[in-house]
Amino acid sequence: ERQLAEAAREMGWRESHANPEKPEGYRAIHRALLAGLLGNVGMKDEAEGDYVGARGIRFRVHPGSGTRKPGKWIVAAELVETTRLYARTVASVDPRWIEEIGAHVLKRHTERPHWDRARAQVVAFERATLYGLPVYADRRIHYGPRDPETAREIFIRAALVAGEYDTCAPFFAHNRRLVAEIERLEHKARRPDILVDEELIFAFYDARIPEGITNGADFEKWRKEAERAQPKLLFLRREELMRHEAAGITTANFPAELALGPNRYPLEYRFEPGAPRDGVTMTVPVALLNQVPAARCEWLVPGMLREKVQALAKGLPPRVRQRLGPLAAFADAFVAAVSPSDTPLAEALARYIRERYQVEVPADGLRPEALPAHLRMNFRVVEADGRQLGMGRDLAALKRALAPQAQSALETEIGAAGEARHTAWTFGDLPERVEFSRDGRTLAGYPALADEGDAVAVRVFESPERARETHRAGVLRLFRIALRERLRELEKGLARDRALAPLAQDLLTAALVRAFLADGVPRTQAEFARRLAEGRSRLALIAQELERHVAAILAERAALEERLAAAQKAFPQAAADVREQLARLLPPGFLARLPWERLQHLPRYLKAARRRLEKLRENPARDAARAAELAPLEHAWRREVAACARNGALPPALEQFGWMLEELRVSLFAEELKTPVPVSAKRLARLWQSIAR
Repeated sequence: ERQLAEAAREMGWRESHANPEKPEGYRAIHRALLAGLLGNVGMKDEAEGDYVGARGIRFRVHPGSGTRKPGKWIVAAELVETTRLYARTVASVDPRWIEEIGAHVLKRHTERPHWDRARAQVVAFERATLYGLPVYADRRIHYGPRDPETAREIFIRAALVAGEYDTCAPFFAHNRRLVAEIERLEHKARRPDILVDEELIFAFYDARIPEGITNGADFEKWRKEAERAQPKLLFLRREELMRHEAAGITTANFPAELALGPNRYPLEYRFEPGAPRDGVTMTVPVALLNQVPAARCEWLVPGMLREKVQALAKGLPPRVRQRLGPLAAFADAFVAAVSPSDTPLAEALARYIRERYQVEVPADGLRPEALPAHLRMNFRVVEADGRQLGMGRDLAALKRALAPQAQSALETEIGAAGEARHTAWTFGDLPERVEFSRDGRTLAGYPALADEGDAVAVRVFESPERARETHRAGVLRLFRIALRERLRELEKGLARDRALAPLAQDLLTAALVRAFLADGVPRTQAEFARRLAEGRSRLALIAQELERHVAAILAERAALEERLAAAQKAFPQAAADVREQLARLLPPGFLARLPWERLQHLPRYLKAARRRLEKLRENPARDAARAAELAPLEHAWRREVAACARNGALPPALEQFGWMLEELRVSLFAEELKTPVPVSAKRLARLWQSIAR
């Protein structure tokens, strides 16, 4: 100690009076000792309870060292090996002191260099060791000064080529926009080989940016100076980014929007097989959802129509497909000759083949549902704020699932009335359709009277089908209110008949429909008043006639069910067919749903079915042959009805064909009952060709 004091005085150093019991004194003394004892540093191994020292040695603190609770890092005055290796005279140290004092002996390692967008520089993670002991790890450092060549390459690839850079430089916005345009061309053309490889874009920047540029600050300084002499130095050109021209990829073939009626819907193209948005996606505000025509959307866009037509033609039966010649040429000819319309694409295609090639396409020959997903329009339904409500390629399913949201959005947009309740027609005339303009969009609404139980309210609906159905019920409610006393008397009379009592409400509804709605559903106050005046006097007579007719229907049904029970075991197939027919003819609520002209024929249809079962035992082969004659037409009709049910509406022609099938059953199985019009399987097959396509 005396020698140290003398040496310090000779060198002109001032003597420190730091108190070793205080933090600043402890720090000063132990940093001084650490400088000469770096080889005696140890780090505690929590699992084993001892310390790991330089080059992997392990030791414990000697009990006589005077330190009761040494820290995680310690330095020892000496290491002595007795029964084992011990550290004597130890003190806790801060690992930061080791980094500062032992910087010359630390070994530093850098790893995982990468571009940091927020810092606008290439960074890496550094770790340092002292004789094998980890002093620190995962310290983020600026990598440019460590490895300028690698840092420059990372900067160009990540910041400039990949676009992970925040700058207002004109070249950067221009180049990113150009790359995005060509990527959109790839999605439209469904070819991933239009944009050049990223290596060529890297080579473009590499040839222009000098050595030593590794971060955003240095790059901006160099760029501003270089662009004074060459303003377009870093501007990419379209031809430099394209391997080949994207022939046919024009705005006309791949529009950014699809015009449907008065509105335009944004389109987005994506080439990502298997992904939900593969193909073309149309964004539809929920308030306009029910205005989107499903048939028109089947035509997609001109640039995709040829491929779709070719795919549909490829699925035709061989005998039809061979008549068309090369399918690519056929698709080109169709697209050139037929313009997109509201006619379903399959129907237009079948008509074109029939007129051009004199070939009939089978009812199930063209199957759009079997096409790849990208050849069917994808619909993305959004709220006013852009939030997605649903997405899919089945427009009818989306309309059903989002009907409440569509109705609510429409009422919000147009402020639809509906609060006032009416018990008489005192609200003026109702137009079938009203239009409103909101934010550049044209919204269509369909006014109707809604049945509120003991009153009606004027509502505006998002679809004409729903409005018609609701309006019919609402008008019937007004007639019920106006005729409540007379209806109560009729209901008392029906309640006395045990057979008719369960059908009383349906029977009265049927009587109201026949008496007041035979010529359609009124939409004006004057027409409603006229119908009420004319139908009031004949309501009771109509109800009595319906009672007699319903009694006949119920009697025929009871006789048919008795025959069915007897035929079930011997002829299960024929019995099952008749049971399906019975369920179709007399579903729950049939009296209220079927018009009078259909109700009149029900007893004859039921009697024909009973006669069929009666004849069955005499000649089962004849019954099977005639059932086989009927089956193809009925199966095709049922399939089409199921498809229309998904779309929410059954065309009148398809409904009429169903009744013609019932007449065909009479002709095939009970011809003695006669049919009002000539009917045969061949006649209906020809009729079906005109209906289905």
